[in-house]
Amino acid sequence: MSPTGTEIAQAPGFVANETPRIVTSRFDLENGHTIDQYLATGGYEGLRAALDKTPDQVHADVRDATVLGRGGAGFPAGIKWGFMPADVWPRYLVVNGDESEPGTYKDRLLMELDPHQLIEGCLIACYAVGLSQCFLYIRGEMAVAQERVAQALNDAYAAGYIGKNILGTDFSVDIVLHWGAGAYVVGEETALIESLEGNRGMPRLKPPYFPAAIGLYGKPTIVNNVETLANLPWIAKNGPDAYREIGTESSPGTRMVAVSGHVKRPGVYEIINGSTTFRQLLFDDEYCGGMGEGRTLKAFVPGGGSAPWFLPDQLDLPFEGSEIGPQGSMLGSGAIMVMDDTTDIPKAAHSLTRFYAHESCGKCVPCREGGTWLEKILGRIVDGHGTTRDLELLMEVGETICPGDFPHASSERLGLEAVRFPYQMTTICFVGPSAFAPVHSALTLFPEEFADRVTEVSEHEHSVGAVPVELKGMAISD
Repeated sequence: MSPTGTEIAQAPGFVANETPRIVTSRFDLENGHTIDQYLATGGYEGLRAALDKTPDQVHADVRDATVLGRGGAGFPAGIKWGFMPADVWPRYLVVNGDESEPGTYKDRLLMELDPHQLIEGCLIACYAVGLSQCFLYIRGEMAVAQERVAQALNDAYAAGYIGKNILGTDFSVDIVLHWGAGAYVVGEETALIESLEGNRGMPRLKPPYFPAAIGLYGKPTIVNNVETLANLPWIAKNGPDAYREIGTESSPGTRMVAVSGHVKRPGVYEIINGSTTFRQLLFDDEYCGGMGEGRTLKAFVPGGGSAPWFLPDQLDLPFEGSEIGPQGSMLGSGAIMVMDDTTDIPKAAHSLTRFYAHESCGKCVPCREGGTWLEKILGRIVDGHGTTRDLELLMEVGETICPGDFPHASSERLGLEAVRFPYQMTTICFVGPSAFAPVHSALTLFPEEFADRVTEVSEHEHSVGAVPVELKGMAISD
């Protein structure tokens, strides 16, 4: 049976299905990114509806809708907005469009294909919380997204949707477009703020630098993800009750997910939040359509490259954060990476670890040094020069980044019980633990693939440490 989802020519990578489409409804339209098409399909009606209410009422609607953050943490946006201190001005909105988690590419499509929806969401958020200026930060490599958002901003300014006295009201706000230089770490909100201020992107300590209290330029700042804000026009237009009718009580609405790897049809999907299972997403015909011919599922990463891995044992779990955490992982940025039975597990782990080691900003020693050593040791194993001592070293180095039990999935095959997410960490942000996550998952869930790749060391070598591979076979004189 062939997959029943629909691929759309002008939205490469997106696959439409029967799910209600809250944030992707214009992806079918050839010129859905233009202001004319946006206005013709109900654009900025949500803003008009919001301006007919008080800011507190709009804030209450978002809080009542339980809009969960779509950038990784899954924290409710309305509650996050409530952390702003009273009577401290000015206050800012920062939009995190620096999508760079391995396997994630949903926000790029939202910015390319429906930039006015994002802008309208920004305006609604600014009105609800009294934010005087918005900074839209887009990843440096996303040239098309930058161009389309820039054009959309120009058109929205010209039409009176941004600027002074918007739509004849007392509400005024400016939106500034800023693009980054490709640093993964600025996906972390305080590092993004550092970058916006003209500094090197490095995370700030929390406390005291919780952005809602001390953020951009030392003022209260809300940092929201692109997809999070893209939900707001629909909610403002249709109301929080209609939003809660979709999905589950704790995870309402829809969410976008990006699936890559060994499935018949990888791509971006809008799915029902909270109830759609990984089995449905990976195997149903309206979604990914299963593995390739003759292949079976070996493992999958459920929430972007930094998430601990899952096995086929976890396929029937839904996209519900409260259920994924106790099972040893997270939903993160909504990126699912699929590995079939042909996957070289040590090599797959090395590929991810190399990325995070490279992207360390260097501020925290456990990340700067630990990530580099994880990559080097794992690379040695993949190249066929590893020893059993290297396997121990990987876990020892990981312990310096994440002390204690690291989260992992349960496995009937291995007789493992799940260790719940989250982890403890010795670093300011998540980059260090992200380098260890694929290493720990691979070693824990597929120990046999590492045992087949390493050489047993002698008792003497084990006591003094494995002989570095570059010294093996060399005659060393006094």
